[in-house]
Amino acid sequence: MKGTVRALLFDLDGTLIDSAPDLAGAGNDMRAARGLPPLPLAHFRPMVGAGARGMVGRALSVRPGEDGFEALRDEFLARYEARMTHETRVFDTVRPVLAALAANELRWGIVTNKATRFAAPLVQALGLADAAATLVCGDTTPHAKPHPEPLLEAARRLGLGVADCIYVGDDLRDVQAGRAAGMRTVAAAWGYLGEGDHIDDWGADHVVANPDDLLKLLGLA
Repeated sequence: MKGTVRALLFDLDGTLIDSAPDLAGAGNDMRAARGLPPLPLAHFRPMVGAGARGMVGRALSVRPGEDGFEALRDEFLARYEARMTHETRVFDTVRPVLAALAANELRWGIVTNKATRFAAPLVQALGLADAAATLVCGDTTPHAKPHPEPLLEAARRLGLGVADCIYVGDDLRDVQAGRAAGMRTVAAAWGYLGEGDHIDDWGADHVVANPDDLLKLLGLA
């Protein structure tokens, strides 16, 4: 596949980075403020891909459309912003992949539904900003994934056609966005995955169990 790929685009949370501890931590901070005991990381982890909606739902069982959700969402975002670099790390198994891409002169970028307010400083703090060829956030275009526009914007910024790019993500919406954009898609089974359809049923072109498998898929290992 290497000869037909000119760039890889990655989702951020659950694909490049493990942000679950800080997202869950913000949820537990909300519980602590209300005199409630903390919940285990495993309770929050599957819903990390759903962002504030998922975390508020897991922390306090309040969902969009229910009374008080907007205020709780805003509180969660403020608490998360205050701690978002405390425990978040690039996956150890992802770093060699990024190094191999650089060694083979394959550009890579990030397309995330995380708002620029959070994504840009987080990517900078984790040392990814200089290496990433582009960063497209949830508010970069008028639409977020699963709409294809963020991926189309990333390809435009790289000066590439969609056929030149592969999108790698750990959520059904990533695969839906990639397919709608006309890109080949890779589902990252090491990520958060959500609680909907099984990853094998998402319709991705490839499902990879770990980042090393991505290098094998590209013919780089």
